Amino acid sequence: MSARILIVDDVAANRIVQQARLAAAFYDAIPAAEGAACLDLAREERPDLVLLDLGLPDISGLEVLRRLRRDPVSRDVPVIALTASGTAEERLAAFAAGADDVMDRPANERVMLARLRNLLRVKAESEFPASEGLAIAGLAEAPVGFDPQGVIAVVGSDPANPLWSGLGAQVRDRLVMMSRREALADLAVGAAIPEVFILHDDGRNPSGTLRLLSELKSHQATRHAAVCVVGPAGEGDEAAMAFDLGADDAVGPGVTAEELALRTRGLLRRKRQSDRRRARMQDGLRMAMRDPLTGLYNRRCAAPQLQAIAARARAEGSQFAVMVMDLDRFKQVNDQHGHAAGDQVLVEVARRLTANLRETDVLARIGGEEFLAILPQSCMTVARRVAERLCQVMDDQPIRLHSGEELRVTVSIGVAVAGMAGEDSYAIEGLVEQADLALLESKGAGRNQVTYRRSAA
Repeated sequence: MSARILIVDDVAANRIVQQARLAAAFYDAIPAAEGAACLDLAREERPDLVLLDLGLPDISGLEVLRRLRRDPVSRDVPVIALTASGTAEERLAAFAAGADDVMDRPANERVMLARLRNLLRVKAESEFPASEGLAIAGLAEAPVGFDPQGVIAVVGSDPANPLWSGLGAQVRDRLVMMSRREALADLAVGAAIPEVFILHDDGRNPSGTLRLLSELKSHQATRHAAVCVVGPAGEGDEAAMAFDLGADDAVGPGVTAEELALRTRGLLRRKRQSDRRRARMQDGLRMAMRDPLTGLYNRRCAAPQLQAIAARARAEGSQFAVMVMDLDRFKQVNDQHGHAAGDQVLVEVARRLTANLRETDVLARIGGEEFLAILPQSCMTVARRVAERLCQVMDDQPIRLHSGEELRVTVSIGVAVAGMAGEDSYAIEGLVEQADLALLESKGAGRNQVTYRRSAA
């Protein structure tokens, strides 16, 4: 599906030219001649980006910008402001009102399209719902009220350049001057990574600046850092290339310290928003895979891992073991000591099981007091030794509760080993069924013991 670009310009000829350019690049254009129409269309059409002329007849472009940013529907939509005057005051006002970039009219077509691609790519990467969209009434986290001081690295410039002293006076973050060699050397040694890199091109080696940009954006440690190119490599065709290489911003050599400070603050703000979105996504993935009480894998995550281990063992002709473990008389713990005590027991059991399995083994909590262990590359001899050790570590030492009470907890285990009786013994359903039957035998024989099945066939 093509991205939808809202074009806001009171001059019909300008709208027609922009529509033709965007259509040639396979974008869908939505034209608007006035600020009021822009605000209505932004809510109705939900565009992916707005090209906004600042000289509108009904509402000033700056006021339109402010209203777009106040509206929850449009506040995260990228906006490129276009100015005919090109004055420093108007540019600064546009950034302060919320513009993602400000371009002088007529804008370089290659740079414009590269900037469009850049901003649309950033928007697509941040499509994970914001926290307020996921919040449950009464349980939402408090909004972030304070961001710590950031570190901004200025790379490849003379520290005496007055632009940097002016920038330092405009931002509350710490500026660090470094050479290109130092920037790359820090990646090699794993040093602390700045949140924003400003790559200064003095005009002598623009291709070197772009190579450094590419290096920073491709390296694991810095690919999420914001990068701004300043200088000749930040305008014209080089700027278009910089955006396509992943630059978060690019600006020519005539930028003022005030404008660069606004751009840098915007980069830092968006970078931190992106970091928070990634953290929420990682938390969500972890919650989908992990049991929240014990931190072990859950049943949903264990199933595909069992399938993968079985497929690998079948291909290699090797054996692996499955253990189903159940705490003995766990209901009595909850009934006599409360569910909080039961939770403490489960957490301690999970810790002991984990400590007595290999890193390559898979351990999951698959029920209230039931656990599953998968042991790759394990024959019956290995499985027997491991299972008996797990029984022993539970029985040897009581579990101390927060109240000071000590509980003796034992575990019954059923073990089945795949790969001992031909191809059929690798069938997952039969293997787990055999381990379950072995567990029932352990329970019926008096608990606190291990029963073995030699194969799943």
